[in-house]
Amino acid sequence: MESHSHPFVSVIIPVYNDAERLKLCLEALENQTYPKTGYEVIVVDNASDEAADIKGVVAKFSQAIAAYESTPGSYAARNKGISLAKGEVIAFTDADCIPDANWLESGLHRLLNVPNCGLVAGCVELFFQDPQQATPVELYESITAFPQQRLLEQYQGAATANLFTFRRIFDQVGLFNASLRSNGDIDWGKRVYAAGYQQVYADDVCVAHPARRTFKQLYTRTARLAGGIYNRFILPEHSFIQRNKTFARLLVEDLIPPINFIISAFRDSRLTNWNQRFTVCWVFLGVRSISALEKIRLKLGGVPNRG
Repeated sequence: MESHSHPFVSVIIPVYNDAERLKLCLEALENQTYPKTGYEVIVVDNASDEAADIKGVVAKFSQAIAAYESTPGSYAARNKGISLAKGEVIAFTDADCIPDANWLESGLHRLLNVPNCGLVAGCVELFFQDPQQATPVELYESITAFPQQRLLEQYQGAATANLFTFRRIFDQVGLFNASLRSNGDIDWGKRVYAAGYQQVYADDVCVAHPARRTFKQLYTRTARLAGGIYNRFILPEHSFIQRNKTFARLLVEDLIPPINFIISAFRDSRLTNWNQRFTVCWVFLGVRSISALEKIRLKLGGVPNRG
């Protein structure tokens, strides 16, 4: 399914109850500069409500096919997409992302021209619903969400909102951990790094992503991420003492906010006045509190939020 100049690419998109934004994503993928014979788009419906009509949306786009995964969680959905993919190159984005017209072409160029490349992480550009009246949550998102380059440098992984790799990498290091609600991309990236592959950040491989606007949206995301961290670090096979030490460490990290964030927020040129800077710091403190409370809830036997 590939030629030397135009490898066949399978784009995988998990979706859950997000038909309207999926349409925008598929429109952008329908109009790529890459040859249409060189890629497919696999949309994996992760048990959306019937009213969402994900299958009906997908049917409107010639490059896209619909699949279904009943196991809750985006990583289970991505694994389903991988199992159906025809391409030697696998690209990931999300239903609420809008890829640039040259996204496939630019991502492939980076992937194919870096020796021993295991993954390419592209930039995720946040945009506001109303640039003239950004909400506190949008301002916070604009300086914290999807820090792809930092994720690669510090954690050897990156968000699957914008990621390219080869099918053979999954054959070697395994699929995503479907039991994780979040951080599955970091977990997988660490395995790629441990296998000796190069990891590249590419700021010319871009998708646009709407910043979360409301505290409800931010709460949902924060609780999901906290659950992913909890499940990743507090493992059943660990001893009682080890689990509780890890839990205490995670709580301390949440409840003692790093001064570096506050300093960087006050220096960030994207925040144009003192009110915005103070607002972002207050939102940050709220996020840390939500994260700590979610971990306590899970510790007491709560069920992870789907998010």
